[in-house]
Amino acid sequence: MKLFITAFLQVGLVSANTYFIAHKFFIGVAIAAFIISFLWSINVKKISISTIKERLIYSSGACIGGLTGVILSSIWI
Repeated sequence: MKLFITAFLQVGLVSANTYFIAHKFFIGVAIAAFIISFLWSINVKKISISTIKERLIYSSGACIGGLTGVILSSIWI
C-alpha cells in the first residue's frame, strides 16, 4: 500500500504541476516541484528492488494519481 500511495502522490503532483505551469500559477509550480523531487528520491529506492506485483501496485497508484492530480488542480485554479 505504501508504494501505491507514494506513486499516487508523486504522479498526482506531476499532473497538477503540469496544469500549474500551463496556467502560470507560480506558487503551485514551486511547491509541487519541491514535493515531487522529494517523493522521487524516496520512490526510486523502493521501486528499484521491488517485485512485479509491487511494480504493478506502484503503476496503479501512478495512474490514479495522475488522474486525480488533473482533476484537483483544475478545481483549485
